[in-house]
Amino acid sequence: MSADAHAKRVAVLRGGSSLERSVSLRSGAQAQDALQRLGHEAVTIDADAQLVERLRARRPDVAFIALHGRDGEDGAVQELLEALDIPYTGSGPAACVQCTEKALAKQLMRAAGIPTPDFRALHSTSIKALGAGAARPDIEAALGFPLVVKPNRGGSALGVKFAHSSAELPGAIVGALSYDDKALIEHYVKGRDLAVSVLDGANPGESPLALPVVEAIPREENFYSYESRYEIGMTTFVCPADLPSESTARAQTLALAVYELLGCHGVARIDLMLDEDSGELTVLETNVVPGLTETSLLPQAADAAGIDFDALVARILTSAWTR
Repeated sequence: MSADAHAKRVAVLRGGSSLERSVSLRSGAQAQDALQRLGHEAVTIDADAQLVERLRARRPDVAFIALHGRDGEDGAVQELLEALDIPYTGSGPAACVQCTEKALAKQLMRAAGIPTPDFRALHSTSIKALGAGAARPDIEAALGFPLVVKPNRGGSALGVKFAHSSAELPGAIVGALSYDDKALIEHYVKGRDLAVSVLDGANPGESPLALPVVEAIPREENFYSYESRYEIGMTTFVCPADLPSESTARAQTLALAVYELLGCHGVARIDLMLDEDSGELTVLETNVVPGLTETSLLPQAADAAGIDFDALVARILTSAWTR
């Protein structure tokens, strides 16, 4: 596959049927505008049952993936594009699977010595067929309260619940299982919500670049919820985050280590927590298709690094030919 940074026909894949559809539509629109300003013939394609038909009709030189959630971040559309021999932006199928499956990513991080909050996972089938619900007291004893319960797959804080006691945990698990067939139960780290975006090097052979740290400070929530992520005015973003230099360096080092460990390509965003008591950093999860909306963290971090939005989109586009 030869590199061609000047491809003119770009299919921006967005929308889809996941719960993050509305955010994906906004990310795709932003990407399309930037690509057109860069001189490309960019069209948006809604990722639905007619996707293959539409791609064949458009015959794009490259696909720009702005598809969040299921199909866009779990490797499904990447595998399809490879079957159609269409270059595409971002990570490949294996990295997408490893990042999207939160429990798998945390197991890999734990094995590699990368700090991540302690956790357990419960699959819906193990609850029904193996009586796994009876293990709840053991999980509580191992992790302690409060706990964060989230769907094993998915993003944008959808389905995330806190459990402060044994009475609240079953409902939180049921809530998570309404979004996915596996619930991740994680020790809650109280502290500062940070994110480090990573971009591949601008030129062949260059190492990936960790962008400035972004801190998200919700104005009315005790955690960074779906609404506070995407409704303008609900969250204060600080970039670069006001951190000691050693904490900034540590966050960026951890982000680069996770990016490499999970096999990411092109771009990814790594979410971390800075424990307010210990000052220790832990990695929560990795997003292989970071948002490009007005409130998304990747564009803010790029801007702080002197990379404007059009240059950011151009750099992501280039990743389609450097896999």
